[in-house]
Amino acid sequence: MIKGADVRVEFDTHELKRTIQKSGTKPLTRAGAYIRKSARNTVSRSKHSSAPGKPPHTRRGLLKRSILFGVEKERMTVVIGPAESFIGISMTAHEFGGMYRKRKYPKRPLMGPTLVKVAPQLPKLWEDTLKP
Repeated sequence: MIKGADVRVEFDTHELKRTIQKSGTKPLTRAGAYIRKSARNTVSRSKHSSAPGKPPHTRRGLLKRSILFGVEKERMTVVIGPAESFIGISMTAHEFGGMYRKRKYPKRPLMGPTLVKVAPQLPKLWEDTLKP
């Protein structure tokens, strides 16, 4: 470090926001697809239930097919998870544990652990997207 050196950085926040907005949906789409694929690969097909604490199994593959993602351009967010229109609200009972159709389900988290697992790879999806 140089003694007495004064460093000042200025940038146009409006221009930065505009650049992020312009290139924002492509990396979000990549992130959504990457997380969805990882979650689908975590679910295995089996006639038997998975052990508590492990990702849920799927009998006919419906759970794997129900994991979708969608990008919200206005909010600059991506939503990833099992679609209620495919499998109803049963995955809530699996993900967090709880009651579903008068039966108690132990926690069998899928999306939370998947996000934790892939989080270190996500910054790579934004490389070279913020170019002036």
